Amino acid sequence: PPSAGNKPEAFHVYSMRQAIEEGFILDVLKNYTTYNVAYQLAMKAAAADSEVDAKKAKVRLNQWVRLHEYNIAQKVQVIVEHFTNSVAPLLNGQAKAMVVTGSRKEAVRYKLAFDRYLGERSKERRYANIAAMVAFSGEVTFNARDPGGEALAGESFTEGNMNPGLNGRDMRKAFDTDDYRVMIVANKFQTGFDQPKLCAMYVDKKLGGVECVQTLSRLNRTYPGKLENGTFVLDFFNEPDDILAAFQPYYQTAELADVSDPNMVYDLSEKLRSARIFLETEVERFAEVFYQKSKASAAIGNVCKPAVERWTKRYNSAVEAYKTALAMYERTKKTGDAVLIGNAETSLKDCKTEKDGLELFKKDLGTFVRYYEFLSQIVPYDDRDLEKLSLYARHLRPLLREAQIDEDEIDLSSVMLKHYRLSKIREKDIKLKEDEEEFLQPGDGAGSAKPNDPQAEFLSEIIARLNEVFNDGEWTENDKVNYLHTVADKLSENAAIMDQMRNNSREQAMLGDFQNALDDAIFDSGEVHSAFMTQLLSDPGKAKAFGRLVFEMLWEGRSAKT
Repeated sequence: PPSAGNKPEAFHVYSMRQAIEEGFILDVLKNYTTYNVAYQLAMKAAAADSEVDAKKAKVRLNQWVRLHEYNIAQKVQVIVEHFTNSVAPLLNGQAKAMVVTGSRKEAVRYKLAFDRYLGERSKERRYANIAAMVAFSGEVTFNARDPGGEALAGESFTEGNMNPGLNGRDMRKAFDTDDYRVMIVANKFQTGFDQPKLCAMYVDKKLGGVECVQTLSRLNRTYPGKLENGTFVLDFFNEPDDILAAFQPYYQTAELADVSDPNMVYDLSEKLRSARIFLETEVERFAEVFYQKSKASAAIGNVCKPAVERWTKRYNSAVEAYKTALAMYERTKKTGDAVLIGNAETSLKDCKTEKDGLELFKKDLGTFVRYYEFLSQIVPYDDRDLEKLSLYARHLRPLLREAQIDEDEIDLSSVMLKHYRLSKIREKDIKLKEDEEEFLQPGDGAGSAKPNDPQAEFLSEIIARLNEVFNDGEWTENDKVNYLHTVADKLSENAAIMDQMRNNSREQAMLGDFQNALDDAIFDSGEVHSAFMTQLLSDPGKAKAFGRLVFEMLWEGRSAKT
């Protein structure tokens, strides 16, 4: 049987290294330039300082800086000037570039900044015909809490109104024409997009693992004249060593470090049952309803309703208890009484344990579904109870909605960007190592996730720490297409799936992790695309057809291996 000493191997491997050496793809890690952003924040008024959640504040401050108009304007200047001088003349003036942003709001800001910068220089000949399109899903709106958000509040941004030059054309086809030279993206088109004229990529987003390989590999397609000039990557976010670490496992042969333990399925099923959120009779009833020919999503939802109500009631109660215990703990700390503080701290931990356990239950539902549906294709469990629980868990998970513990937004109205500098660090080739053993880790530790423990700090202290770190330096067709891309983009981040597609036939790849990850991506889309999700989960036929569409997108976008 498969084990650490008897690991599965690919029948045939056409590696990235061989493909590069034989000229089928380009080495995208040549001409890799990294930039550093150095900034300093300050408080407009010391009286505005307040105690906040440290982790949440750091995230909000980072988002605040990344969305800041000045930050994006400086990067757009670097991008446009580099493209104009080094990229635009390539391929007889047909070369194109992609800008990879970290969020839809950032993509909108980039597009506005591009249009403004190019508009101000429209009379200069060298900036002519450098139009940018922007690609993102759904609709984007800004609020007053965003930097400069007051000027944009009330406006709605979509692909349609931000790309008036499309005139109803498909974005891929329009980008292939001379009408557009730059594409700004937020998750879309980072995978499954084949445009051989792409010669440059400007990255302003954290990339890692297979997402990094898939994103940068948009540049590896060959085109007449492209090999001689090579490609360019300007990275405002990532370190070269991190990019190297992401590519190295796929450079020669991606091997498994170990195999998954099939008994994890039983461990997870017992863990789910021990939470006492659902009854066995409810699982049995769900299976009966699910396999009825005339079943409807409403009927399925009614069977899940008791468990949803139990979980929601317990979770809301746990949240309220946690809030009360936290407030008591903060008051008790001021007394200085060690005994009272100890009792309050114990009560706080108990309340947190209950809340965290309910949150982990929701995560464990998805983990169980993924592992069972994958391993059951390999291991003959022959266990109807597991099969029924898998169906039930798959439908129950997206119905569990977590409440926000801290309703109040962190007030950043008194924060200001005091100093800012964007500087070029280095330009070099990132060289992949030959004969370097790299292994892909199997799934293990399922259901062993640990909750994060928020820490309260003063906003000014968090700003100071950041300064220390950065001191140097009804549905339309468009709705449906956007949803398809949303799910496909999520799946493309799964290292196991993309590795199986690169190293196996189409049929073999379909039998791997794909279906499990597809279900998980559909689960995760529920909060934004609940109507789509409900239809897919309640109709296996639709889900299967949708899955094939997603599979084809990923299959076409995998790294060269045939």
